[in-house]
Amino acid sequence: MPELPDVELYISHLRRRVADEPLDALRLASPFLVRSFDPPIAAAHGKVVQGVRRMGKRIVFDLTGDLHLVLHLMIAGRLRWRARGTTIPAKVGLAAFDFPAGSLVLTEASAQKRASLHLVRGAAALRALDPAGIEPLECDSTAFAAALRRENHTVKRSLTDPHVLSGIGNAYSDEILWRARTSPLRLTSAMSDEEMDRLHTATQATLREWTAQLAAETGDEFPEKVTAFRQGMAVHGRYRKPCPSCGKPVQRIAYAHNESNYCAHCQTGGKLLADRSLSRLMHDDWPKTLDELEARRRKGSR
Repeated sequence: MPELPDVELYISHLRRRVADEPLDALRLASPFLVRSFDPPIAAAHGKVVQGVRRMGKRIVFDLTGDLHLVLHLMIAGRLRWRARGTTIPAKVGLAAFDFPAGSLVLTEASAQKRASLHLVRGAAALRALDPAGIEPLECDSTAFAAALRRENHTVKRSLTDPHVLSGIGNAYSDEILWRARTSPLRLTSAMSDEEMDRLHTATQATLREWTAQLAAETGDEFPEKVTAFRQGMAVHGRYRKPCPSCGKPVQRIAYAHNESNYCAHCQTGGKLLADRSLSRLMHDDWPKTLDELEARRRKGSR
């Protein structure tokens, strides 16, 4: 799912191309994309884009007439900038936004179409779509800690909860926790002020550095390779590959449709976090430490 650095990258390029331009037409290939009905989606036709901004992981087009188009890409939604009037691709194409300089094409490479588009009128209707998590790049350490301690959850869950923090998902939370040297299963109520300060610093540094890096890599070209797996990430998507800090193999725990990637040596003092499915299957055979796991692997390779 595109997260804060990826969404900011999209927004930066969209502002260059569509700010102060009229949305001449909005072509829909999938009627299930639109999740609102009043005002009708056709009310956006001909309206001028007064601004483009991020709301959590959503992209908001502020239009004349106090209208707001709110696009949520979900997991597999992606944007392409194409020549004006380009045909919407079959199977993966959802919509095209036609502007004078080109067409913004929305695709979703997934059988489950989860991307959504709302057209709302007024600030109150827009706020109703906002999960209202605090902005991680704008808050100080005190506000950051208060938000995470409001409910007692694992720090991984709190970082990725849009009602707590805005714009962070599975990928960048892994990188933040690695940088902060914090276990993804650490409970927020148990974290000291020093741990919270370290996590706050790691959050802002990670998001700022990746936002700048993605902008530098993309240059003037519209971003075409938005992905959750980036070269240069420390742990996310790097299961069994060496941690860039200590060289020990990156570990993972799976849950629901996501997974956490972490370095046991750097983040948990060498302790392996129990993967629910495997630990239930293996019971007492589940290795408790990284050293025990590596010893088993060496024995099995003989």
